[in-house]
Amino acid sequence: MNERNLTLLTDFYQLTMMNGYLKEGRKEEIAVFDVFFRQNGMITYSVACGLEQVVNYILNLNFGEEEINYLRSLNIFEEKFLSYLADFRFTGSVYAVPEGTVVFPGEPIMTVKAPVMQAQLIETAVLNIMNHQTLIASKAAKIRYAAKDDVIMEFGLRRAQAPDAGIYGARAAVIGGCDSTSNVLAGKMFDIPVSGTHAHSWVMNFKDEYTAFQKYAEVYPDNALLLVDTYDTLKSGVPNAIKVFDILKSKGHKPKGIRLDSGDLAYLSKKARQMLDDAGYPDTIICASGDLDEKSIDSLKHQGAKINSWGVGTRLITSSDMPALGGVYKLSAIINEDGKEIPKIKISENVEKITNPGFKNIYRIYDKKTGKAEADCIYLRNHDSIDTEKPLILVHPTERWKKIIFTDYELKSLQIDVIVDGKLVYEMPTLKQIKEYAKKELDTFWDEYKRLDSPHVYKVDLSDELYELKRRMLAEIRNAGENI
Repeated sequence: MNERNLTLLTDFYQLTMMNGYLKEGRKEEIAVFDVFFRQNGMITYSVACGLEQVVNYILNLNFGEEEINYLRSLNIFEEKFLSYLADFRFTGSVYAVPEGTVVFPGEPIMTVKAPVMQAQLIETAVLNIMNHQTLIASKAAKIRYAAKDDVIMEFGLRRAQAPDAGIYGARAAVIGGCDSTSNVLAGKMFDIPVSGTHAHSWVMNFKDEYTAFQKYAEVYPDNALLLVDTYDTLKSGVPNAIKVFDILKSKGHKPKGIRLDSGDLAYLSKKARQMLDDAGYPDTIICASGDLDEKSIDSLKHQGAKINSWGVGTRLITSSDMPALGGVYKLSAIINEDGKEIPKIKISENVEKITNPGFKNIYRIYDKKTGKAEADCIYLRNHDSIDTEKPLILVHPTERWKKIIFTDYELKSLQIDVIVDGKLVYEMPTLKQIKEYAKKELDTFWDEYKRLDSPHVYKVDLSDELYELKRRMLAEIRNAGENI
C-alpha cells in the first residue's frame, strides 16, 4: 500500500553489500540482474504477476529521516553511507514481461540494469512481490482451466498469510482467471467485483432454517443465493430454499441459487439439481465451496457434478501444494566504465542452478497458421541477430542433438521497457486489461501444455550465441580451477 515506506523491506545483507560497494568506490558500476524461477518438478508454466506493485515500490524508494535514524542506531554504518542513502533514488532501468504473460522456468521475466548499489537494494522486495503474486496468478490459471467457463470466486482472505497476501493475492487471482473476490478492500483498491452472501452463522441465528432463508431473501430478493448445508442438505436445506424461491417468484423476483460447502459435492449437486429442476428452477446456480482447487474441481467435473459456480479459498490463496515459487534474482553482467558488457555466471553442482550469463531477452515463436505458441528462445540483447526471413533453428539448451526447425513463424519479444533511466515509460494497463491479456496469452498455448496431469514440456532454448557464451565461460572457470 502506497502510504507505507517499503524502502527497508529488504534483507540486511543488501545494505551491508551496498556499504561495501561504496567503500570500494564502485557505486557507479552498472550491474544487470535477472529475475527468473527454476524448474522444481511441479512448475509447468506460470503467469507473471506483480509488476505494477514492483514499479510503485521502485519509483517510491526513499530513505526518510525515520529510516536513516534507525540504520544509524544499529552502529554498523558510517555517516558517509547514511548520507548517500538520504539522497537515494532509483536511476536505473527495468525490463519485464507484462503482467499476465505466460512464462517458463529459466526465463528472465524481469531484468534490472542499474548502478550496482541500486540494483542490489531492490532484490528482496522485487522477489517478495513477484514470487507471491506470480504463484497465486499461476494457481488461479490452473483452477480456471479446470473450471472451464464456470464462475470462479476467490474466497481466500481469512486463510491468507496476513493482509497484504490477501489483498494482492486477490488481485493476482483475478489476473489468473477468477471473476470476483470476497475481499472488500481488494475490491475497492483494484476495482474487482466483490461476491458473497451469508454464512452458516446466519442460519443458526434464527429459530429455524426456513426462517433464516426467508429473512435473507427479504433483504436481498434479487441476490438470494442460500447456503443449504447447515443441517441437512437434501432433507432440509434444498426444500427450504425452494419454499423461499416460490415466495420470491410470486413477487416477481428471480431466485439466484444455492451454495454447497460440505459433503459429497458431486452427489449432493446432482440431487439438488434434480430437486430444483423439478420445482421449476432450472436456471438457478449451484455454487460449491470448501477446500477446492484445480484437482478437486477437475475430479468433480469428471464425476458429472452439477456445479456451475466455484468459491475457492485456502488452496488458492496459499497455493497449498506449492507454497513458494522459488524465484531468484541473479547477477548476469556488469558494464564497466568503458561501456563494455562483462557477462557473469553462477556455477553449481546442480545443473538447474547454473545461470545464463549476459544481458538477455526472451522471444516467443508462434505458428503463423494456428497462432499457437510453439517455443521460446532466450537471446543476448546486444549480440544476437534474428533474421525472420530465414528458417529458425532451435537447439535444446543441454541436449544439443535435439533440434526443431520453424519456417512459417512469427517472433514476439516478451520483455518490454518499463523504467528507463529512473523514469516510467510504460503505461500501466488496468486490471481488466491485464486479465483479458492473460486469457489471450493462455489461449495461445495448446491444451497439452496446460493439462493438469502429465503436461507436455514446453520448449525453452538458448540462442547459439548464448549457448556458446555459457559453454565458453564454464570451460574457462573449469580450466582456471584445474590450474590452481
